[in-house]
Amino acid sequence: MATKDCVVFTGPSLACHEVESIDTRLTCRPPAARGDISKAVRAGARFVGLIDGVFYDRAAVSHREIISAMQSRVTVIGGGSMGALRASELDGFGMIGVGRIYSCFKRGIIEADDEVAVGYNPVTFEPISDPLVNIRVAMHLLSEVQLLDRSVSDALIGLAQNMFYLDRSVPRLLKIAQRSRLITEEKGEAILTYLAGRDYDLKKADAQAVVRTIIRLRYGES
Repeated sequence: MATKDCVVFTGPSLACHEVESIDTRLTCRPPAARGDISKAVRAGARFVGLIDGVFYDRAAVSHREIISAMQSRVTVIGGGSMGALRASELDGFGMIGVGRIYSCFKRGIIEADDEVAVGYNPVTFEPISDPLVNIRVAMHLLSEVQLLDRSVSDALIGLAQNMFYLDRSVPRLLKIAQRSRLITEEKGEAILTYLAGRDYDLKKADAQAVVRTIIRLRYGES
């Protein structure tokens, strides 16, 4: 019988079926709200992976409850989204941060909470917008392959920063860029075609790293 002492809070960054496809021994929970980590600890969790968390319509996971969990000898790993932000703030207390987004928060390369914010279906947790961090990756890819000049790429990132997080998506961003005459319609179509064949989902990659870290620490497996 699978042990249930490893709990992962996720949703739009990495679907539960994707967590289970990596390892069925992990228990998947929806994006964490305030108090959810404490509940998991009381239920017997000894390893907690914090990937996604609520922040807009409900109270977010607090620093205090994460610290309290760690004081109870629970290992807390964060990355991908809310987990990356909290890990950058609490790694000095023992929280383990993994992934590039965590590193960017820690180094001050990105600072705003809405860098990782997305809208998602409340039933399926499927994302319905693109996080700013993923848009940044996409724009850098485009400049690297010279589909966009670096100055235009930076300008598009600036436009994305000014969008409400629920409205952010690459197609919407390109439409705004076309209206602003930063790019042509033909360029926008070329960009969408190029990105359709590329993986620029940094949040998912970091979320997978959280899961792999739990497996390594709990089961000694890579």
